[in-house]
Amino acid sequence: MKLYMTPGSCTTGIHILLEEMDKAFEAYIVNLPAGDHKKPEYVAINPKSTIPTLVRDDGTALTEFQAIAWWLARAHPRARLLPEDIEGEVRVIEIMDYAVGTIHMQGYTRIFTTASFTSNEAEHESVKARGREIVEQGFAVMNDALEGREYAAGDFSIADAALFYVEFWADKIGIALPPNCLSHYQRMLGRPAVQRVLREEGYR
Repeated sequence: MKLYMTPGSCTTGIHILLEEMDKAFEAYIVNLPAGDHKKPEYVAINPKSTIPTLVRDDGTALTEFQAIAWWLARAHPRARLLPEDIEGEVRVIEIMDYAVGTIHMQGYTRIFTTASFTSNEAEHESVKARGREIVEQGFAVMNDALEGREYAAGDFSIADAALFYVEFWADKIGIALPPNCLSHYQRMLGRPAVQRVLREEGYR
């Protein structure tokens, strides 16, 4: 398989899942600031010009974090990345979608890509502030969901990889994590696969 990724981005979550599964894959770096995601050769693989993209053994490409994570779990059941019962599986998807769809896409995008929300520079700080507010509110929700749990759904799952990368970003830009999220983040940092991924992506 081939993973098109950007170190330190949401693709770090998929990278972690592949390491947890001990699956061989080729990594292709997509330099977003340089515009690699808009180059014809990448658009031919992923017309959305987004990351991550996973090209599977049969040559077909999957896009969107949640779709890739779910496919990895279902296609490789021995890795135990999803609960076996439907209630557990749907809870994993619920948490993963909230981490990606709300905390990342509604919150962090306002912080990291402010200009895409308004061309008026005078409004940039208010857009960033709203993004931070969404992120903090999102972590408050996740903090309650993690109460009494080591991982999002009890055992490690694809939801934890999604939650980790948004926690990682919080750590890097100085957003305080509430207690249960902080414990989850620290627990994830202790996993050998996560440590390997962060080293490979250039983080200590």
